[in-house]
Amino acid sequence: MTMLPSTYNSFVSHPLQSYEWGEFRAKTGVKVIREILSKKIAFQITIHRVPFSNTTVGYFPKGNLPTKELINKLSQIGRETNCSYIQLEPNVESSKQTSIPKLGLRPSFHPLFTKYTFILGLTKSEEELLKNMHQKTRYNIRLAQRSGVEVKNDNSNEAFEEYLKLTSETTKRQKFYAHGEDYHKKMWETLKASRFDPERLQSHLLLANYKKKTLVAWILFTFKDTLYYPYGASSSEHREVMASNLLMWEAIKFGKRLGLKNFDMWGSLGPNPNPKDPWFGFHRFKEGYGPRLVEFVGSYDLVINPTNYQLLRVGDKARWAYLRLRKII
Repeated sequence: MTMLPSTYNSFVSHPLQSYEWGEFRAKTGVKVIREILSKKIAFQITIHRVPFSNTTVGYFPKGNLPTKELINKLSQIGRETNCSYIQLEPNVESSKQTSIPKLGLRPSFHPLFTKYTFILGLTKSEEELLKNMHQKTRYNIRLAQRSGVEVKNDNSNEAFEEYLKLTSETTKRQKFYAHGEDYHKKMWETLKASRFDPERLQSHLLLANYKKKTLVAWILFTFKDTLYYPYGASSSEHREVMASNLLMWEAIKFGKRLGLKNFDMWGSLGPNPNPKDPWFGFHRFKEGYGPRLVEFVGSYDLVINPTNYQLLRVGDKARWAYLRLRKII
């Protein structure tokens, strides 16, 4: 039976669980399994082959709080696809009333999604939003405006090429690990918005230009009532004009014009972050806009093959030690 995207999307709450995201991931060569399990539960997981082995791992990001029915189904899929384990990262806020059911899950040895994010409500007026910002953030926005920085929504192929150039520059400058150009191209081809549709996952490109040069480029997602900021890149030139600050403000106004209720900034550090953390500057940048810090329930592994799972844990620790050493060198 053919599954309509609109039917499936009505069950899920996050871009990484959307029908469109699954279509994109399938184009990258990843196996995608998507099911509507009941009147309340639908899910989408990706199956990834472990290099130099005949085993796989499953990834289930931003789904519902696990239930016995869901875990039983995932366990069946894990056995059928030779998974060592399936990692679950529910899109569920942590609270005193919310906890992960005791269903054989264990805390992940390598979480993939951040446990925290910043969420800004978009229903307030622009005046209220500005008032709730940090004073330095407001100053930087006005500085960018006075300097002549211009922000525009541009979903053209030419604008996307500018995004790719800045992404390459940013990853080399900051020495972090990022998806390659082919990944971004397939994502853009699959998700690029022609007209706004809140029931579909769509991507939108915002550029900040200064003296006819693109300084900052962000890809934003829209899904249901929320705007998301998953990907951004910037130039090392003209940092003094604070183009990123203005782009964030224009992104907020973009979400308001679309009638969206929330802006999820796609990750942050936790409360009282360490100033020496390499992501502290990015965290502080987002925090300046007055969002709410949200904590999720965390990342958990559903172990299918205990022996392979332990081997992968050891291998993962060795791999990241090697990558950190390379980065220092």
